[in-house]
Amino acid sequence: MMTTSPSACIQLKEGTHIAKTVLMPGDPLRAKYIAEHYLENPVLFNDVRSMFGYTGTYKGKEVSVMGSGMGVPSMGLYVHELFNFFGVEAVIRVGSAGALQENVKVRDVVIAMSASTNSSFLTSYDLPGYPAPTADFNLLETAVAAARKMGVKADVGSVYTSDYFYHPDKQVNVKARDMGLLAVEMESAGLYLEAMASHKKALAIFTISDHIFEGSFLTPEEIREGFHEMMEIALETAVTADI
Repeated sequence: MMTTSPSACIQLKEGTHIAKTVLMPGDPLRAKYIAEHYLENPVLFNDVRSMFGYTGTYKGKEVSVMGSGMGVPSMGLYVHELFNFFGVEAVIRVGSAGALQENVKVRDVVIAMSASTNSSFLTSYDLPGYPAPTADFNLLETAVAAARKMGVKADVGSVYTSDYFYHPDKQVNVKARDMGLLAVEMESAGLYLEAMASHKKALAIFTISDHIFEGSFLTPEEIREGFHEMMEIALETAVTADI
């Protein structure tokens, strides 16, 4: 197993390792928060570029958590290396998203069955037409079951992964809403495509941080520290899914 990735963006500290399952928020400070508040005996394995990664245990099973950064290119870099150089078998994205549908509200949990995207990442796999970025069914099924057991309302469906936080087409969110997409975010299609190409598993779970059309939103502090239901669903999935 490599201790330094080809990009040198992941460099394992001496005596550390990465678990088979990694939870990935975009914000590295959220990764730190998750490690300190949910994992037992977390150990820092990476801090290159302040992209903090920790390995600990949850309910007796080893789990890692690491930031991915923002956007498909950053997510694609980190998960490609985790899957192909560090023996990771599954990545569960735990992030924030903007609601598109009227029945999806701020603080709701969304589980992404698939991720439509405007990213050119789709074109790099040399498949006639375009691949459909899709979650691993076992992880998806396990997460939905965990949410039901916890009594958490989780909206399950397709999301929209955009390369643009500020899209020049002001109608793009209206079009995404009209296609029935539940929420918009910036990483999941890249995660799903990398997992498919690497023959690994991936799932994205979100807490809604804002509503695109209603103008409601959470503060950065609320986003970092207030996503307990999403985190517990993700952790239960990490320790009970067939990985």
